[in-house]
Amino acid sequence: MRSGPGTLRRCLDRARGTRTVTTLTDRQTPPPTAGTESRLRVVLLLDVHDGQEQRFLAAYEQIRHQVANVPGHISDQLCQSLGNASQWLITSEWEAAEPFLSWVESAAHRTVVEPLHQCVSDTRSLRFVIARETPEPAANHLVPLKVKVTATDRPRAAATDPLPTPPLSSGGVVRHALTFTVKPGSERAVADILAGYRSPQAQVDHTTRLLRTSLFMRGNRVVRAVEVQGDLGNALRHVAMQPEVRAVEEAVNPHLEEARDFADPTSTRAFFARAALPAVHHLGGEGALGEVTRSAFLYPVRPGHGAAAAQLLAEHDKTAVGDAEHPLAASTMFLSEGVLVRLVDLRVPYRQAPAQAAGLLPGSPLTALSRYLDLPADADLESAAGITRFLTDCAMDLITDRKSPAIDRTSPSADPHALGAAPSFAATGE
Repeated sequence: MRSGPGTLRRCLDRARGTRTVTTLTDRQTPPPTAGTESRLRVVLLLDVHDGQEQRFLAAYEQIRHQVANVPGHISDQLCQSLGNASQWLITSEWEAAEPFLSWVESAAHRTVVEPLHQCVSDTRSLRFVIARETPEPAANHLVPLKVKVTATDRPRAAATDPLPTPPLSSGGVVRHALTFTVKPGSERAVADILAGYRSPQAQVDHTTRLLRTSLFMRGNRVVRAVEVQGDLGNALRHVAMQPEVRAVEEAVNPHLEEARDFADPTSTRAFFARAALPAVHHLGGEGALGEVTRSAFLYPVRPGHGAAAAQLLAEHDKTAVGDAEHPLAASTMFLSEGVLVRLVDLRVPYRQAPAQAAGLLPGSPLTALSRYLDLPADADLESAAGITRFLTDCAMDLITDRKSPAIDRTSPSADPHALGAAPSFAATGE
């Protein structure tokens, strides 16, 4: 239950000569429910044009009453910066990501936010899953905040939320992957489509940039790993809107084993939710790696044993990347629903160091790893020949590996402000 919307109040007195903060405090937050763990906080930063403050406030006054009636919406606040009168902040809380995503992708949302477009020069949108709260809700205990989120820590994904939990971040870089299968017999055609597209614009907004996209195939399974500096959600929405990317996705559509309809936002989000392959471990790679080659391996894990296999491989890689003489420079483990992919950066081609590339400790049969893998009866992880065979069976074919160019910050043309597109509330998610 929510109380009805009230009035917009100024929190600081103009007569005192200070800039004021505007907040929306007319509704009380409802008591926590069983879904407290998935509550979503959305943050939108805005720069309002000079002289447009009253027009902006009038537009927001109209919008907030309509948003208050959207199913799943709990509360929101509008705040003005004390240090910069043109900077504003809108925060909103939602029962879960699904109602928020449905709202921002609706035609009604586009109509409602249109009056704000002429008032605002720049926006930045962020979204967060609420992990802890003070005071703690009496009726529910939130998931404890962890330094590192592993596969076993992640709550069950919402059916249509592509990012149900915060992705793994290390060294300022967010890592994530998508995986899907194509119809048998279409592998070559799909590989050609995915290898031939033009790269999208790297700079997403002032703080978010696409760093790298690596695409692999093994049989009819496709894995696309991405590295992003900044906000992964904003980056994925940015990429999805690029014409060259949409053309590629439409070309791939007829070959997919699970269909998706790009004309239906819910269908698209559901597809990417199913395709999500979260990073669960990352080792090394925080500094300059030198000359390295990137490879990916798809491990045949037994049902229910993917997390244990990923943990064992991570323990091996943690030791390896700490040795400057070791061939392994960095590795990332991606895991979801029994699909375990290990992405590695090696200082030599993987066939020259099969044990290290496969994540096997030299001289050890790794019987523990064998327990977690679905291996053929004649599998041999003790001999060099057996390890090479195992590695060959797991290796994925590299389709494309693209890095965004480094920013020359001494050049005016490289100013991130100049690279961003015109602000779009529908695109930024508020």
